Amino acid sequence: MPSLQPMQAHHLPQVLAVERAANAHPWSEANLRDSLQAGYPGWVLIDGERIIGYAILMIAVGEAQVLNIVVSPERRREGLGRVLMECMIEAAKTAQCELMLLEVRRSNAAAIALYRAYGFAQIGLRRHYYRSDDGVGEDAFVLTLQLAQPG
Repeated sequence: MPSLQPMQAHHLPQVLAVERAANAHPWSEANLRDSLQAGYPGWVLIDGERIIGYAILMIAVGEAQVLNIVVSPERRREGLGRVLMECMIEAAKTAQCELMLLEVRRSNAAAIALYRAYGFAQIGLRRHYYRSDDGVGEDAFVLTLQLAQPG
């Protein structure tokens, strides 16, 4: 099983390679670096010497937002997304967050199934949120997971 480690600046070249392999419209190196510099917790899944997945979470007062969760295309369907999701949920609980939020492409059935398996529910829709090849943009479902009761 791959090891899970906190993301650090020296991981960014491999994280960027995973991001580019997995997404038609990937995050830039600047996006990744800015997330680390802002202090957002991130984790990498490492198999041997190679990063095969990563996740970044933003924690604010009472809530956590999943900024990105990515597994290398050739390593999907091995339960690695679950490893990353469980890590983020645990970090949010440790930070005493009441809920988690995320956006997911309407077309990303595998990710939607993963999130629903953890109890995430749709609370909204962001029209044309994600870049797309047609220039119009793809809708995003806004999902939330209640971690604790408010107050």
